[in-house]
Amino acid sequence: MCATCGCGESEPVAHSHSQAQDANHHHPGGPVHDHAHEPRRISLEQDILAKNAEFAAGNRRLFADRGMLVLNLVSSPGSGKTTLLVQTAQALRDAFPVMVIGGDQQTARDAERIRAAGVPAVQINTGKGCHLDAHGVGHALDQSLLAEGGVLFIENVGNLVCPADFDLGEAAKVVILSVTEGEDKPLKYPNMFAASRLMLLNKIDLLPHVDFDVDRCVDYARRVNPDLQILRLSARSGEGMAAWLDWVRAGQRNELSQHIDRLEADLAAARARLIHGGGEIRRTII
Repeated sequence: MCATCGCGESEPVAHSHSQAQDANHHHPGGPVHDHAHEPRRISLEQDILAKNAEFAAGNRRLFADRGMLVLNLVSSPGSGKTTLLVQTAQALRDAFPVMVIGGDQQTARDAERIRAAGVPAVQINTGKGCHLDAHGVGHALDQSLLAEGGVLFIENVGNLVCPADFDLGEAAKVVILSVTEGEDKPLKYPNMFAASRLMLLNKIDLLPHVDFDVDRCVDYARRVNPDLQILRLSARSGEGMAAWLDWVRAGQRNELSQHIDRLEADLAAARARLIHGGGEIRRTII
């Protein structure tokens, strides 16, 4: 069970009857079920998501104040997220600041690999938790991860279920699907693909060796999310990486441009207040 939100309970309906009742007291259609706790569970889930949304809004304001592009990378385990991040960090680190927050249940191995690529990284260990939340990401932030005009990649816990519901304050979710997985993943985990802006179809260098229908996978993904952008690449061979890097660069320029526009608007407002205040002072003296 997920220690953070309880979302991993395998039995959604509790049985309230005793073992004796199990043996001797059944409805004609099966055992008695006690559904009294279900409204409490729904209310608890809503409370958790509402609180997370508050922290996410705070993170988003902080990122906007720095003109940062923040991307939440989500996938199942083994999709190649960390290898992708290493290659991405090495390619972009000289153009603008690149930072990484890595989420995993245990160890700091992913963060160590990222740091070895020459960019700052912070590891969040979630223990039994199956996803990152906005509060934990906010606590992980420090000045080294808040460089103005930079890009922050959040490498979420390997899981295609819970991270779909938890906003971290990111500009976009990027879902990574490797060709070593099933092509029907978008249909099996529709919430994640519906919540994402971009799908990276990774490990395409292995296509000659696996039974994976790319066109069918793309069709399934577009059924779930018609607006989903899709790029095909191999982080290991480098094929298709240029398009991904261009996508990140475009997002970084857009965030920085919006940041500059906000600063210029604030400056214009300050000048207007100064001019208006000066006029009031002159009228008072006269």
